[in-house]
Amino acid sequence: MDIRQSLLGGAHQEVSVETGGAGLRFGVLGPVRAWRDGEALPSGSPQQRALLAALLLRDGRTATAAALIDAIWGEDPPSQALAAVRTYASRLRKILTANALVSESGGYAIRVRRECLDLFVAQELAASAEKARAAGDRNQARAQIDKSLGLWDGEALANVPGPYAENQRARLDEWRLQLLETRLELGLEAGCHAEAVSELTALTAAHPLRERLRELLMLALYRSGRQAEALAVYADTRRLLAEELGVDPRAELSQLQQRILRADEELTVPDFTGRTSFVRELSARLCAPEG
Repeated sequence: MDIRQSLLGGAHQEVSVETGGAGLRFGVLGPVRAWRDGEALPSGSPQQRALLAALLLRDGRTATAAALIDAIWGEDPPSQALAAVRTYASRLRKILTANALVSESGGYAIRVRRECLDLFVAQELAASAEKARAAGDRNQARAQIDKSLGLWDGEALANVPGPYAENQRARLDEWRLQLLETRLELGLEAGCHAEAVSELTALTAAHPLRERLRELLMLALYRSGRQAEALAVYADTRRLLAEELGVDPRAELSQLQQRILRADEELTVPDFTGRTSFVRELSARLCAPEG
């Protein structure tokens, strides 16, 4: 299953959207927050933010009180959990207006347009990037992914308690890493090898067991003329995986190492052989900062 479908999963970029005249916006790709017409609204206690997040991530579907209790407290809820949920919902309704937070069928739902939540905007941008890449427009694909990643403001669901938030936080973190990997891969396809090395070095240090990042770093180093360093990354990865997990590198990583050892010409940027000046000009444009 696509990780975006399972998500119910830099500088923060505000999303200007409105809903039903209320001008509400919500953020979960960082601290859980709400705004009306650009003005921040109080989100309450950590448990109240946990309830708000659980409702927002259900995309308008009703959550029963029992489901919300489980989301906030898990298997060990307090004796007055139901009363607490009702209190949190009442407070949120006063903050957001009754049209946004509705009570029905013994549960609650937040009914706003999808573009009012930063996560759904990020998903749409990522989907647009996939379409652009499939159409061969790498520059547009990379730009859309950059916009999607720009919606993060630190850790998703930051400081929100409860098992539901913890699970969604892990899913969102994994999705963000997948977006980063895709953006870096697009950069390598465009010839931005040297620019990718420093970012990939930092990312592999932060996520040392993530083999896809290691694979991209090896490729970036090799395409930058640093074959020995690329092979050293493989050796370090193999050692680390053996020590930490007791496994060998995945087949793709081992195959890349063999291709680097053979100096496989197909590892260079495809379709640009013999067009050095064009590649230099194209790379400079694609690797230039936005704006």
